[in-house]
This record gives sequence, structure tokens and C-alpha cells, in this order.
Amino acid sequence: MSDPMPAALHTAAAPLFQAAGLTKRYGTFLANDRIDIDIWPEQIHALLGENGAGKSTLVKTIYGLIQPTEGEMRWRGRPMVLAGPSEARAHGIGMVFQHFSLFDNLTVAENVALGLDGKESFRDISARLEQVSRTYGLPLDPRREVWQLSVGERQRIEIVRALMQNPGFLILDEPTAVLTPQEADQLFTVLNRLKAEGRAILYISHKLEEVKRLCDTATILRGGRKVATCNPKAETAASLARMMVGGEIKQVRAAADRRITVPRLIVNDLCLTPDDPHGVWLEHIGFELRGGEILGIAGVAGNGQDELFAALSGERLSKEPGTIVIDGHAAGHLSITQRRKLGAAFVPEERLGHATAPRMRLSENALLTGHATGNMVRRGFVNTAAMLKTVDRTTETFDVRKAKRDPEAASLSGGNLQKFVVGREILREPVVLVVNQPTWGVDAGAAAVIRQALLDLAASGAAVLVTSQDLDELAEITDRIAVMFHGRLSAPLKTVEASRERLGLLMGGSSIDSTEAPHAARA
Repeated sequence: MSDPMPAALHTAAAPLFQAAGLTKRYGTFLANDRIDIDIWPEQIHALLGENGAGKSTLVKTIYGLIQPTEGEMRWRGRPMVLAGPSEARAHGIGMVFQHFSLFDNLTVAENVALGLDGKESFRDISARLEQVSRTYGLPLDPRREVWQLSVGERQRIEIVRALMQNPGFLILDEPTAVLTPQEADQLFTVLNRLKAEGRAILYISHKLEEVKRLCDTATILRGGRKVATCNPKAETAASLARMMVGGEIKQVRAAADRRITVPRLIVNDLCLTPDDPHGVWLEHIGFELRGGEILGIAGVAGNGQDELFAALSGERLSKEPGTIVIDGHAAGHLSITQRRKLGAAFVPEERLGHATAPRMRLSENALLTGHATGNMVRRGFVNTAAMLKTVDRTTETFDVRKAKRDPEAASLSGGNLQKFVVGREILREPVVLVVNQPTWGVDAGAAAVIRQALLDLAASGAAVLVTSQDLDELAEITDRIAVMFHGRLSAPLKTVEASRERLGLLMGGSSIDSTEAPHAARA
């Protein structure tokens, strides 16, 4: 493929960073297979690929977290061997990870100090933090404790901490996954400023439209190999996705004859005190969800979505049974198993540890949620054949790719495990499905499979509640969208009337009334 880089970026004598034939082998498995990549100054370079394509292995190698089996890295034209992240930072390589590494009970300045190398005094760190954050339009108060901050502010800490090390090359992993549209726009302004200063940025994202908007070039991995380099601005989101998966991605379509029927899930004036000192109080939550309908709940993480899921699933019980009604039955006081027997199913956000036990086989994980409602247990005895049949049905229906018939959950890639978790619940044919972040960190192909399955379930007459930080996802599959902010739920908007700007304002707390009465969120 021809070089997509603008001529102006070739003025340097050599790329800032090069990987030549970079290979990482685990036994017989090739995580990275002879990858070449050039990163130039004044460039925002996207790294794209499905889950399991080799992106994480590559950036961990670049940052010194793992050692390559073969190949060479070069920094400013000279060979570079990294014994660890501190050596990467010493060269001028910084990284902002998708998952934050912050201590809630420490201040912003204390968290930043823990991540810096050198012997700078704490007073100097605090002063420089304030100055750097102000310079780049990422304001932070060094004295505030992290638990008091929004998710967007927490990400600022990670970015500012990296910038305080004055990197020439900054790696960002899914940086907008937890941001409102307005916060994402602000981040893009910062990244373009860093680019104008002559820095290089490696940008990992599943959001192809933002890649097209922001990035100068893109390297695409598939199956551990580099398969393409292109100018994303000259591509469509569909063509980028095709390169990532090696074929067409099926269009997600709602059934034309879907009928909205009777109320399946009703929440009446739900108030809940958190069981975590840093948790969120739920205040007067009320809505009604009918069969055939998909209701989306948007919002930045940490605004009560986890607490709401716990209340709906039965992980937290209500004092009043009628606060939650499942298919006509008061259920606020019922356990998870009892709610499943009423026809409800639940998919939590964390697929490893919450949705599945990592070291248990898929069949055993199927038993954990299906024992009360299927034929996996007969007269007190586990029916192994039925457990395996569930795994096989889920594998075939949802294209779950795995090395053997019944592996441990932890052995699957994130996207394939998510397809298994969602598929396991959908194949039970629930009348109510509550799913939290259905395609979190999932590539375009797996996301399309999951979203279509949710639409098909609604078409069968089920009521589906989807909590997601991805506004594009909610726009694609929902009928109505409400927003969570500080434990309160806005009145839902019809999806066709819910602009990104309007939702972004609600996600920032605009126009959400904490005094709404029960059912105030009802259409």
C-alpha cells in the first residue's frame, strides 16, 4: 500500500520510533508476527485491530512491559532495547492505559508523584502539575482526593502525569471510552496541540469515526500481523472495519414488525444507599420498560450505573418489594436466582470475575447462571451434557472463537468472552434482559453480533435495558435513551430526537431534576 503520510511529516531524517520485524511468541502462539511500523514526529498514528489482533502486545513491547522474541526497535534511528517502562520513559515514551492506575483515597498530586521518576520535591510536583494541566486545558486541583473526581477528571490525571515526563511519543489506549462528547472534543484539541509541538501519538481506539477525524495514518493488525497501512481520512468506517476483520461486517438491523407490548420491567421510586464509601446514592429512580422495547441508559462511568445494575439484578435488595417489578411480580426483595426464575437475565460490565469465574470452564460458567431455569440440574444432580450443549449452542449462534470445546473463561479474548456471556443469557429467552456495557472494549465484528442479538431479543417480545457509555451504540439499537448523573436518571428521550450534544449536556448534569417523582422517566 502506498505511504499515506503527508509530505510535511517526512522532513525528519528518520522516524522518531521504528519497529522492524517485531515478533512476540508465547510457545507456539505468535502474538506479534514480524510487525514493521514507523512513527513520525507531528503525527497521530492509529493502531487498529480486532480483540486478539496483537495491539496490546505491541504497545506493551514498545513501552518496555514485555520483551520481544525477535526483531528490533529504534529510537531516532538508533537501536533501542528496553528493560522496563522506566527506560521507555527515559527515552521519551509515555503511555496512558485504558484502565486507570489511581488510588482513590490519595490526592491528585500524590497519585501523580507515585508515577514519576526522579527526586523532585512534592511541592515542586504539585506546582508543576497545576502549571502543566492549565497549559494544556486539562485543569486539575492537586489537593483534591481522587474519589471526589469524575471519570473524565481521572483521565486528565493520567494524561497530565504522562505529559509531566515531557514525552516525545505518547501512547493512548481507548482514551475516549469514558468521556462525554464534549470531553472527547476537548481531548482532541489537546492531542492536536501535542502534534503541533512536534510530538508523536499512537492512538488505539475501536471508534472508527473518531479515528477518521483525528488520525493522520493508521496501522491495522489482524491475527498478530500487520495487514495494512492507510490514511484513515481517505477511508470509510466500513472499509476500515473490513480491513480489521478481513471481510464484510453484517449490518445491524431492527426488525420492521417489532411490537411494543406490556410492561415487563417497572422501577418505582428506587432509592439506594451505597455499600461502598465511595459509591453513588440512587435517588428516586423510576421508569417503565415494555416488551419489544430497548431502553438505553447513557452516562459517564461512576454516576450510579453499577449501583442501579446491582439493584435490578438482586445483588442489592430493596426494603420495599414493589420498587422493582419484573413481568408483573414485585421483586425488589428477591434474590438473583428468584429474579431469574421470573424470566430476568443479567449481564454485568466486568466479564472476568463478575460475569464469569476466570479459571472455571465455559460449561461451569453456564451452570452458574443457568442452574435455576434450565435442565442443567436434575433432581440435585448436574447434567454435564446439558451444560456442554449450552456452550455449543452459544458458540455456534454467537461465533465464539476458542481453541477447544470447553476452555477456561480466561483463555478467551475479550470479544469472544463477551459474546459468550451475552449469548449465554439470550439463549435462555428471558422476558427481561439487563445488560451493562454490552460491547465494552469489543471490536467492530463482535459488537455487531452482540447488538444484533439484542435487537432480535427485543423483537421476540423481551424488554431490554442497555447501559452504555458508547452513544453511537445507543443510537444504533435503542428506542429511548435516559442519562444517569450522580445517581439520578433523566426523563428518557426518543432516540431519534437525542442528539449527541443534548446527551452530552445531560451527561454533564444539565437539566436532570433530582426531585422527579416515581415513574418520572416513563415515556
